[in-house]
This record gives sequence, structure tokens and C-alpha cells, in this order.
Amino acid sequence: MKHLFAVGCRLLPLLFLVMLGQRAAAQAPAPGSGSITGTVLDSLTRQPVPFATVVLLPPAPSEKTVAGQSADEQGHFALTKVKAGSYRLRVSFVGYGVRTQAVTVADGALALGPIRLPATAQRLGEAVVVAQRPLMEVKPDRLVYNAEQDVTNAGGTAQDVLRKAPLLAIDGDDNVTMRGNSNFKVLINNKPSPTLAANLKEALKSIPADQIKSVEIITTPPAKYDGEGTAGIINIILKKGAKQGLNGTVAANGGTRGSNGNGSLNFRQGKFNFTSSVNGGVNYNNHSSSSSEQVTYRTTRNDTLRQNGSGSNSGYYGSGSLGLDYDPAEHHSLSLNGSFFSYGGTNQSGNLNRYTTPLPGFGALFLRDTRSTYNGGNAEVTGTYTRTYKQERREWSNILQYAYNGNRNGYEFNQFNNSEQPLDVGQASYRERSDTRLPGHEYTLQSDYTLPLGEKKTLEFGIKAIARLTGSQAQVDTLFPALAPDFATSRFRGTSFDYRQDVEGAYASYSFDATEKVHLTLGGRVERTGLWAEFANTNTGIPYRSYVTPLPNANLSYALSKTSSLRLAYSRRISRPYIYYLNPYVNRSNPISYSYGNPNLDPELTHSVELSYNNFIKTTSFNVALSVLRTGNSIEQVSFASTQPLLPVPDEIIPAPNLVLSTSANVASNTAFQLNGYVSAKPTEKWTLSLGGNVNYLILRSTALNLSRSGFAGNYNVNTSYKATKTLTLQGNLYHSLSRPTLQGRNSGFVYYGLGLRQTLLKGRADLSFNAQYPFSAQRTFEYATTTPAFSQNSRSTYQQRQFRVGFTYRFGQQQQSSRQRKSIRNDDIKGGGGGQGSGS
Repeated sequence: MKHLFAVGCRLLPLLFLVMLGQRAAAQAPAPGSGSITGTVLDSLTRQPVPFATVVLLPPAPSEKTVAGQSADEQGHFALTKVKAGSYRLRVSFVGYGVRTQAVTVADGALALGPIRLPATAQRLGEAVVVAQRPLMEVKPDRLVYNAEQDVTNAGGTAQDVLRKAPLLAIDGDDNVTMRGNSNFKVLINNKPSPTLAANLKEALKSIPADQIKSVEIITTPPAKYDGEGTAGIINIILKKGAKQGLNGTVAANGGTRGSNGNGSLNFRQGKFNFTSSVNGGVNYNNHSSSSSEQVTYRTTRNDTLRQNGSGSNSGYYGSGSLGLDYDPAEHHSLSLNGSFFSYGGTNQSGNLNRYTTPLPGFGALFLRDTRSTYNGGNAEVTGTYTRTYKQERREWSNILQYAYNGNRNGYEFNQFNNSEQPLDVGQASYRERSDTRLPGHEYTLQSDYTLPLGEKKTLEFGIKAIARLTGSQAQVDTLFPALAPDFATSRFRGTSFDYRQDVEGAYASYSFDATEKVHLTLGGRVERTGLWAEFANTNTGIPYRSYVTPLPNANLSYALSKTSSLRLAYSRRISRPYIYYLNPYVNRSNPISYSYGNPNLDPELTHSVELSYNNFIKTTSFNVALSVLRTGNSIEQVSFASTQPLLPVPDEIIPAPNLVLSTSANVASNTAFQLNGYVSAKPTEKWTLSLGGNVNYLILRSTALNLSRSGFAGNYNVNTSYKATKTLTLQGNLYHSLSRPTLQGRNSGFVYYGLGLRQTLLKGRADLSFNAQYPFSAQRTFEYATTTPAFSQNSRSTYQQRQFRVGFTYRFGQQQQSSRQRKSIRNDDIKGGGGGQGSGS
């Protein structure tokens, strides 16, 4: 806490400048000219519709545009220098209906107030109109997947949702990639979770799909976001449930490979708003098999080690949240929110290892029976104070957050020499067990200010400080039954690792309309990073050091017409390695492949340029983007033979002829040329269809390893739904990822598909759903290949994939929707988006 106080003191001068900004006054429109101002809102949620198209037209039938512009991120617009007279104001945006209203302009300002834009409507019968968001929305700075409209998500988890979002993929090991890149950040309601950063693929299982409203894919984040995540940001928006009065939901889902239940209870009355949620589930019947072949090249011979194994895993997960909002007076708002995530499980596997060599008498055969365990959780508490003003769009928010994250994993194996099947434990030739704890604390202070400078200009600026205290304690016990009766702790293989990281940042962003068709945003962040590490067991460490990184950002949009626009964006972003990449603990659970972290990693810096085109014609939206990402100091996973090390090796590792080592290092410069496309259409009144695709050409170069690789990668997804009746919806989805080159090999592609239906019951208060994943395929197989001058590895992993789920959801309470939108912290500044599974896990 003393360190956090010192950080806060360094930021006080900047905070003082933020407070001075409250005294600035908005510029008034030029005297003697007419102007029109207003705010575009979603008619259902009462939330702003960013970048909606606003045009001013003469009285009918003329369609000649008098003035026009795009609304800003808060849905605000201002048309100035308008001559007095009668006009029609037309407002539109992708996924919404068009709103047209008559206006009369005189000299001076005409304030229209909120303009509620209806989502694309589905007419049911003569008198009932049900507004429904499209499954996918294309916005100028992001793609939005409205998961609550996808019936195939019922009963699933956040993993199932992300599989169907555009530009995203989940591989056979449940690792997430964005446009083929694992370096991104995941936010929950615009704020991070330490569990997400530490172990993304397990944390996603604890979030039920039923509680996810939408997923936003932001490829070029503005300066307000932290500088981390070279591929972009995935923002998972949960359902708020903040309706007037008492309301909530209960749901239960059962399936062939997992079951879960969840519920929420919310109450809003006057100045008070209370929200809560809880959920939990279990996974079971998850079986797998694997095979691999490793060939070690020698001067006079080749040695081969083959592995064949099978395994099964089961686990549990749970999460919950509590929130309290209070508005003590007009323009003042307080909130206190807490949440927790937890997960755990076991994995049982057996691997038969067969070593063959031309040398007589040196072959070997042994079976290793392994049981791995993992569990973790985090708790967060966030307090927020928000100050608004009579001046529209002016706001000051202050946030303080504390988060605790604790993860634990371990393994125990019994090795049976010259045996093809497990024997009694007393017959084991060698036994080993290991336990690793990864505790962490995180303190965050953030202040943001939004200042309108007239009707077409906005200045945003703010400061932020993060203090992270984390580490790793690992213990390894070994036993040779022929030599000792009980386990003994290894003096050389354990580790005690403490790590501290401080990040202080300040940003400013200026948005304005250069012309009626050109909107420009210029911004940038400056971040100072300090870090320190100590290894208690070896009395060594990394002395405290710090560095300052400027991160500029620019965004230019040009309105080609009322329904189409061009956008050009540039950003420079940073990736700081998380503890899983830094932890020097050596994981020996695989007898032929050890992995460990690298505490000397430097951050990555990436330049990103993106050009995109958006168009909306009636019920069809279209987006295509061309981008280039260049990383000059890329953190890559590197594998090498222990007898021919390419990187420094821990002293505890004894080189062996067939032992492969894996770690992370700043050894490559990567360039990715990407073409992304997405189209959403409504061929008929009842049928919706969306298609997205991503093609990458990758150039991977490493001077340190004397390697150069290039090749294509890509994926595409298809989603379709059909409203068979007023209450029955059918849906299907397909995702196909192509194979992808890596620095030392290649990974295979895979296919995912599913079918589902949802029947609405009890006058809209309940849903009954049925979903099938891979209904026509029992298994799926992934292949991986690594090739080096010293060895080659080829492996195959096969998983069960077919599963069926049945679910029931019931909603109770009042139905009036509140417009509440809570401020939150975004600690999206550390590398770990690909699952947090660094080499030292």
C-alpha cells in the first residue's frame, strides 16, 4: 500500500490538471446562424448509438442533402451554420431502422434532445412489433456479436460464444486467437479480471453464455484504452439486468459433457440500484488420445522416441457478483461492485514412451501415469464516483480497484520401466510430485475527464496507475523406491519468485469534424513501466528498472454517403509479459519436453495500420478491412534440443540426448498482412445470415535463430437463424480455421459447427432450448509439427467433440429497462491474451 501511495503522489499534479478542466466552458455557435443538436439512443436500452448517420434534408420530395455528419461515440451530433427554414432530419445506422422527423430551424440553437432509434424490427401479427438486434453489427471502430440473439449459445459458456464471434478462433487446446494472433486483451464490461489475464481458457468456462449480452471486437483501440494488446481488444458485455423494481432470472442446463446453472436478482428503486448474479457448473466425460514422434538427428544415426497416450479430465467453475449504485444528488453517482471467479479440475493421463536407437542394448520402454490438478480464483472490489454536468457530454469519473488472484497447479506421476500398462504403485521405478502457487495482488487508480469544446469537438484526457505484486512458489518432491522409502524435497528444482510491476500512464484524445464528411480523432498515451524481481532460492534477481513508452493513436473517418464510410486508423501498442511468461520454474511433467519461463523478457512494441470500408443498404451491412501489423521484438515460444541450446538453460537441467526444452524469448520480427471481411444480410423477413472471413499472410523472421518462415493462414465463419414461428427460432453456425505457420513449424486447422433451437414459453418469460455441437462428428483431431536442425516433432491430439445440451430459463419481475451504464477500469496492459499459458505455467 505504501508503494501505491507513492504512485498516487506522483500522479497528483496530473489529477489537479484534470480537476481544473471542470472550469472550461463550451464554445457557443456563431451568432446569427442556426444549429441543431441532439443525441441518438437505442430505443430499447436507451444507450447511445455511436457514429449514427445524421443528415438534414429539404421538405419532401427532395432528397438533396443540406448538411450531415456522424454522431460521436456518445451518440451526440451538432449541425451548425444552417439557414432558417423547414427541413427533415433523418437518422440511421447499421442494424437499426431509419428515423425521420420534421424540424424548423431559426437563428440560434435548436436542441432536439434524445432521438430513439429502433433496432431492426420483426413484425408479428397485426399489432405486435418485437424489436430485435441483428446477430452481428458493424460499427466504425469495432464488430459486435450480439450473443443474446444466438439460440445456439443457450446452456454454454463464454468459450462457446467466442467461437462464433467474428475474427476469433479457439484451437484444440482451448487457446483463443484474434485474427490469428494470441496477443490481445479480454475485458468484462470494459474492465479486466486478473483471472482472465492469468488463465483465460479456464476463466472463460466460468462465465455462462446465458449472461453474455454481446462481444465487441476492437481491432484498433483508441488512446483511452491501455496500450496493451497488439491484435486488439475483446470486450465481453454481460447483461446488466438493471430494470425498475424487482426482477431476475434462473436457468438450468444439462448436457452430455457438462451441466450448469445460473441466476440473477436485481432491484432498482429511486436513487438505489442493486444487482447480483451467481452461476456454477461442472465438466465431465471429456476423453482424449494423443500420439507423437520425436526424431533426434545425430552424426551417424537417428534416434526415435514415440509417445502414445490417453486421458480424461473433469472440472468445476463458478462466479458471482454484487453491485450497489447510489445517486445522492443530481449529477453525482456512487457505485460499489464486487465479483469473484473460481475454477478447478483434474486431468488423468497415461503415456507409453518407446525409445529406439540403432545402438544395440540402448532401447527403452516405460509408461508414465500422470495426474494433474489445477484450481484458482480471484476477487475484485471496485469503487466509482462519477460527476456529470448541465453541459451535455461533460463528465469526470474516478475509480479505485483492488483485485486478488490466486492460482495453483500441480502434478504427480508414477513411472513404470519396461511396462506397457500401469502397475501397483509399489512397483513404480520412479515417482515425482510438484505443487505451484501463483498468488497476486493488484491495485488500480484511474481518473478520466471528458470535456466538450463546442458542438463538434471533444477533448478526453486522464491518468492511471497500476501496482502489481505477484510471484510463484513451487516445490518438487522425488522418490526412487529402490533407494528410499518416502518422498524427499528436491533442493535444486523448487523456486521462490517474487515480482513487482508498476505502470503509470496519462492520455489525451481530441475528436473533431474537419469537414461535414471528415471526422478526425488524434490521441496518444505515455506509459512508464517499472519492474523488479527476486529469486529467493538462488539469491538472485532483476534490479529495479523502468522505461517510458509513447503510444500515439489516430483515427480518420470519411462519410462517402449516408450509408457508407471509409476509416483509416493507426496505433502503436505495447505488450508486457505476464508472470506465466516470466516464471523460471521448470515443468517436467512430460519426460521428453521441459518448459520454463524467462524472467529477462522485454516488452513487445507493435505498429498497426488499418483501412476499412463500411456500408449499409436496407437490411444488409458490409465491412472489409485491410491492415498491417509489425512487431520488431516479438515474444516467441522457442523449442530446442538440450544438447544444442539456442538460449540460456537453467542450471538445474541436465542435458540429455532426447530432451527438448521450450521457453519464451524476444527473438523474432513479425509482419502480418491481413484482409478481413464481414457481411450480414436478411434474405427474407424471417431469415438472417452472416458471413465473415479473415486471410493473413505472415512473415516470421529471427536473426538470433537464423530462421525465416512465411505463409498464409485464415478462417471463416457462417451464422444463420430462421424464425419458424412467433416463438420458435432455429439456428446454425459453422467455423473453419486453416492451418497456420509458426516460427519453427506449423499447426493444423479445424472445423467447428453446431445446431440449435429455442422455444419461447409463458408469454415470453421462459425459454426452452436444445443445442447440438458436432452432431455428425464424434471426434476432432489437431496436428502440430516442429522442425529444427537438431530434431523434429510431430504430434496428434484427438478430443471428443459431439455433445448435446437442454436448457430452461425463466425471467421474473418488472420489465421496464433502465439506462444505467456503470464506469469501470480497463487494466488491459499485459501480454497473456492467448490463454495466459506461458512456458512457465
